Amino acid sequence: MKVNHHALELEQNYLFSEVAKRIRAFQAEQTGRELLKLSIGDVTRPLAGIITDEMKAAAEDMSHAETFHGYGAEQGEAFLRDAISAYYQKRGIQVGAEDIFISDGAKCDLGNLCDLFDADNTVLLPNPVYPVYYDTSIMAGRRVIFAEGSKENGFLPMPDRSMRADLIYLCSPNNPTGAVYSKEQLREWVAYAKENGALILFDAAYEAYIRDPALPHSIFEIEGAETCAIEINSLSKTAGFTGVRCGWTVVPKTLRFDGASLHDMWFRRMATKYNGTSYIIQRAAAKVFTDEGLTAVHRDIDYYMENARIIKAALTKAGIHSVGGENAPYVWMECPDHADSWEFFDRLLHTYGIAGTPGVGFGTAGQGWLRFSSFGTRETVTKAAAYLAAL
Repeated sequence: MKVNHHALELEQNYLFSEVAKRIRAFQAEQTGRELLKLSIGDVTRPLAGIITDEMKAAAEDMSHAETFHGYGAEQGEAFLRDAISAYYQKRGIQVGAEDIFISDGAKCDLGNLCDLFDADNTVLLPNPVYPVYYDTSIMAGRRVIFAEGSKENGFLPMPDRSMRADLIYLCSPNNPTGAVYSKEQLREWVAYAKENGALILFDAAYEAYIRDPALPHSIFEIEGAETCAIEINSLSKTAGFTGVRCGWTVVPKTLRFDGASLHDMWFRRMATKYNGTSYIIQRAAAKVFTDEGLTAVHRDIDYYMENARIIKAALTKAGIHSVGGENAPYVWMECPDHADSWEFFDRLLHTYGIAGTPGVGFGTAGQGWLRFSSFGTRETVTKAAAYLAAL
């Protein structure tokens, strides 16, 4: 028996596990000291009542023979796929219910999509970016190249025609930087993908946080994307489903590569390896997309975006450059005095009790930067901002 040696090529410690380890050590040595946690991006607001009421009603259905539900449809329940399709339609984006697949979250889909592609494919990643893209590519044994983000390009790297890629991961709004691609920039990425015969895997998990009406919420707002892109989304941050788990992936039937339909391949993969998202959770998810549900979840989104504004304003007051915060729940700050990311993380933690996330954990281009999450409570954010403003 042989193990997958590509898995051994990963860093020994996952970024967020290392952050948690250092926080635990801090709390053990400084017992009773307040921790102002702006690091891991987990939500803190409870689920909206309209959503939990629907979960309760769906659970009640499961206790009666006439309304009981066993295994669901492989692609997800039609009522939820129809609701998501209508959500796209409200923005004038043409995504049919037949192209939507329901899952337990974006992170799983981003990793599981690797099953569809040969290990010989070259993967192009933005740097910095969410670690799961890199880790799953390495575990699959694929060659990885990077589009470098920087302060100069606003951490929105564009295609380099001298590099050829087969799979392109894009995240907009970006985690960790909070930067958002414009329609013009996404058009250039779509053109690049088509020139190379490549596929874009577009992570839109934070699209609900976009405030600027000129910025795109979906890759499918770009003409031609339906022939070269898959979109992944989730209710984790949109509706507070981090502990509930529900997401979706859009795989258009128009996607054909190497003589094969990616839609049919993904359907077959899901039927083989996934038994479906809980009926109770899908009922709750469908409620999110009603007018009342969207009103309720956007109250929480507004709350988190006010947190982001407070953090960003504090950094501005301190004369510290930052990216993000206006159209995403993350604020990406440049470490003062050219400090190393982990060094500055430790300094903030031990001096003020503030926990961020070291930028270098998201890629080499994140060295010298730190990410703040706005998903904390208002009290935590306000206390941390007072310290940050005085840096």
